Amino acid sequence: MRATMNGVVLADAPEDRLLKIEGNWYFPPDTVDFSLLAESPTPYTCAWKGECQYYSIVHGDDVLADKAWAYPHPYPSAFDRVGTDFSGYVAFDRSVSVSE
Repeated sequence: MRATMNGVVLADAPEDRLLKIEGNWYFPPDTVDFSLLAESPTPYTCAWKGECQYYSIVHGDDVLADKAWAYPHPYPSAFDRVGTDFSGYVAFDRSVSVSE
């Protein structure tokens, strides 16, 4: 699976390494090009996953705010709900293409 925006690859991993949570594909951190992401100050806490870290996509002079997110330290109870530890896995906004 590959996450792309405007022809730029943001993440790339075999589907069996991704997690699907609430309809969103989450990429393992080692498969994400963090040189294209910048931490955002946007606050959000999910009731069952915990505190979220948003990222803006930065490519050249373009900055697309809050188009990616991760849960660096999810609530331990979320691991049971998802079935595995998804700390730091990155998901992308629907404007980012995620496909094979």
